[in-house]
Amino acid sequence: MTVRTDLRRLFEAAVAAAQPAACLPPALPAPPSGRVVAIGAGKAAAAMARAVEDHWPVPPAGLVITRAGHRVPTRFIEVAEAAHPVPDEAGRDAAARIVELVENLSSDDLVLCLLSGGGSALLALPAPGIALEDKRAVTAALLRSGASIHEINCVRKHLSAIKGGRLAELVRPARLLTLAISDVAGDDASVIASGPTVPDPSTLAEARAVLARYAIVPPDPVARHLADPTHETPKPGDGVFAGTEYRLIATPAMALEAAAAQAEAMGYRPLVLGDAIEGEAREMARVMAGIALSVRRHRRPVAGPAVILSGGEATVTLRGRGRGGPNAEFALALALALNGASGIHAIACDTDGIDGSENNAGAVIGPDTLKRAALLGLDAATMLADNDSHGFFKTLGDLVVTGPTQTNVNDFRAIMVE
Repeated sequence: MTVRTDLRRLFEAAVAAAQPAACLPPALPAPPSGRVVAIGAGKAAAAMARAVEDHWPVPPAGLVITRAGHRVPTRFIEVAEAAHPVPDEAGRDAAARIVELVENLSSDDLVLCLLSGGGSALLALPAPGIALEDKRAVTAALLRSGASIHEINCVRKHLSAIKGGRLAELVRPARLLTLAISDVAGDDASVIASGPTVPDPSTLAEARAVLARYAIVPPDPVARHLADPTHETPKPGDGVFAGTEYRLIATPAMALEAAAAQAEAMGYRPLVLGDAIEGEAREMARVMAGIALSVRRHRRPVAGPAVILSGGEATVTLRGRGRGGPNAEFALALALALNGASGIHAIACDTDGIDGSENNAGAVIGPDTLKRAALLGLDAATMLADNDSHGFFKTLGDLVVTGPTQTNVNDFRAIMVE
C-alpha cells in the first residue's frame, strides 16, 4: 500500500464521519401534532433531506437547495439546484418558494431546517430594494479579495431577506428546529449558511467596514441599504427566536477525530493542530512546512511516523490568471516550502469534493513533486504566483477527484512524516 493510498484513506475517513446518513438520524425529534415542513440549503442539503425521508415515520414534504451537481434522489422533499459561490436566479427563486412554504403555519407545526456549508450563496433572496445582480457583484468582489468566510457572511446577511435570523421571523409561530453541518471555524451558528435561523451578532456597521477594508465600492442600492439602521438583523434576545432550537450534527472536529483514529490504525502518530485554522493558503503552507520539517529532523513536537492533521479554511487572494482552489494552492505552496524534503507527503482537500470552482477536491504532494514538475517543464513558483495550482497538479496527475461528497466540514489537510 502506497503513502498516497494512506493519505486518501485519511481523507475518506474524515468525509465518512460527516455523512448525513450517519450523523443526522440520531438528531431527529419526535413528530409534532401538526404538519412538518422540511426546508434547507447547502452542499449537503439533498443528502440531509434523503436521510430525513429514510428515518421519519411519515416523510415530510418541503424544498431544499443544493449546489448544481450535488443532487441525490429524494421521494418527498423537492431538491432545487443553484449556483455557488456566486448566487443566481435559480437560488433566488427557490429561496422565495421556501418563504412561501413556511408562511401561514401554526404553533402545532414543525419546520425542519437542514443547513450546511454553501447555504449562504444558495439562499439567494436579496433584501427588498436590492437586485440580484447587485448582490452578485458584491459577492464576486468579496471572493476575489481574500476576505474570510466570517467577513463575507457578515455582508451577505445584511443584504438578505432570509439570512441573518430573518428566516426565524418568517417561520413564526411554528416550532423551528435547525439541523446543521458546520463548515466554519468555531462552529458559529450565525456564520453557517449565514445563520438564517439564529440571532445575528454582527451589525450593519461591520458589514460596511468589511467592504471598506477590501476597498470594495458597492452598487448604490447596496450602499443605501447598509446605511439604513432599519435594515438591521435580529439580535440575541429577540423574541423571534422563542421556540427555536439548533443542533449541530457534524463538525470539522469530528472529521479530524475520525482521521486521527484512522491514522493510529495505520501505525501513525496523529498530531491534530486544530479545526479552526484560517488564513492565506500560501502563508498557512509555510507554517505547516516548518512543523513537518521539525518532526522530520528533530522528532518534535511528535516523533514519526506521524500525521499532522488540520482543518479550517484557507483563502486565496487572486493576483494571477490561473485556475485552482485554496486546497490545491496550499498543496503547491507546501511543496515549494518543503523543497523536496525526504519522507514527507501531504494531501489537502475540501471535504465537499469541490476545491473552489474546479472539479477536484484538492491535490497530493510528495518529495518528488518539484522534480517531476521540472522534468515536465513546469515552474512551480511561477505557477503559484499566477494562482495556477489546478494546471500544475493536473499536468502531474496529482489532483484528487472525488466528485461531490454530499457533506461539507471545510478543508482537510494531512501531512505524513516518516
